[in-house]
Formats: sequence, C-alpha cells, structure tokens
Amino acid sequence: MSWLARLIRKVVLWYYHRQGWTEVNANPELRKCVVIAAPHTSNWDFIYFLGAATELNVPLSFMGKKQLFRWPLGRAMRELGGISIDRSGPRNYVQSMVDEFATRDSFMLTIAPQGTRSKVARWKTGFYHIALQAKVPLVLGLMDYSKKQVGLAGAIWPTGDYLKDMEKVLEFYQQTTPRHPRQGSVDFGQL
Repeated sequence: MSWLARLIRKVVLWYYHRQGWTEVNANPELRKCVVIAAPHTSNWDFIYFLGAATELNVPLSFMGKKQLFRWPLGRAMRELGGISIDRSGPRNYVQSMVDEFATRDSFMLTIAPQGTRSKVARWKTGFYHIALQAKVPLVLGLMDYSKKQVGLAGAIWPTGDYLKDMEKVLEFYQQTTPRHPRQGSVDFGQL
C-alpha cells in the first residue's frame, strides 16, 4: 500500500476514534456482498465508514467518479477500495460489477443507492440488480449519527421482488439517523 493510502487510513482512524464512533459487524463471515450505504447525506459518511471498515478489517470496495482517481489521489483511492467509473459515456455498471463479482474471491461492493448526498425522489435500483444477478446478499450498511454507530448490519438475499425486499430495508433504515435527516430518502420507486 502506498504511503498516501496508509496516511489517509491513519488520519481517518484517528479522527474516527476521536469522534467516539463504534463499529458493528453482524456478518463477519461474508466476503461477497453488496453493501447498501444509506442514507448517504454527508461526505463524513465515507470517512466514518472507512474508519469502521479499517477497524473491522473488512475489505470494502466503492465506485467513484473518475475525477477522484486522477493524480495525486488516484493510486491511494484504488488502494482504499475505489473503482473508477466514467459517467460520461455509455454505461452498463450493473453488468460490469456482476462480472467483477465473478472474478473475485472476496468483493464487498459498497453503493449509495441515492446516488448523491442530496435528497432524491427515489433510490436508483442498480445496487439491487447487481446483487440479484451476482447472487450475493444485500448487507445493510449502518450509519447512525444519533448512536455514533457505523458498520454492517443484517443481510437480505434478493428474491427478485424488489418492492417486497425493500420493505425489509425500509424497516431497518427507519430506525437510523443520518447526519442530515431531511436529505434521507425512503422512496424506493418501481422497478
């Protein structure tokens, strides 16, 4: 790992502990899954999630816009689990991530279904299709600012019935408090 990635991890861990966060991992045996990072309302979500993943020794991966992977941060972002995504051209992120699951022994892909930190009308559904097609569980990423807990909560195996599966997800996330509660979205939309 590069010196910059190690430095980022050390600074993140220092800040994570200084702020008094605790980590949770209800699925220590899972090594292939799609982690739902919701509701994603602040840049701090990434910092605290990275701190928890480091403490739990969980190799999380995440997709980020290609601009995050340019010099001087590019190598460090990849070493921290980042996967560069070009949002300008034709996209088939679902299939490319399903293919990634097929080639790896361990792949914990973290996705923020809101697609942004702002309030949205409904979640994007790519995270669900990736898990369904890759035949991996959805893990509920826990980010609760009221309790200062972050980590991995329960797992849900997608059945193909999106709305029914999302009822379980909604039930879980209604019990958590994001950094900016008014920006959290709980409308999952239709497939």
